[in-house]
Amino acid sequence: MLAPETQRVLGALADPTRVVILDALAREPSGVVALSQALPITRQGTAKHVAVLRAAGLVHGRRIGREALYEVRTEPLQRAVAQMASAVSAWDHQLRLLKRAAERPAE
Repeated sequence: MLAPETQRVLGALADPTRVVILDALAREPSGVVALSQALPITRQGTAKHVAVLRAAGLVHGRRIGREALYEVRTEPLQRAVAQMASAVSAWDHQLRLLKRAAERPAE
């Protein structure tokens, strides 16, 4: 089973709009207003997507005047990738064992 943090990260990345936002923030920290101008959704919609990314730990914001400037946090994604790589390794091992058992001659 995947850790709750990994589940949140994967859930956040499941939406193409959030991936676009994350990609934009990886290039340059930005606020919701600037992000929403590049998206075909409202500022409120953009803010909701950013909130999901924040809840998953993928972005964090710091206040500058009346607006928050958001930046990418890579650590949660790195941990999720590491956990998935570990799961893939375990699944591969189990599949190899199953294949050996299936290919064994019947007694």
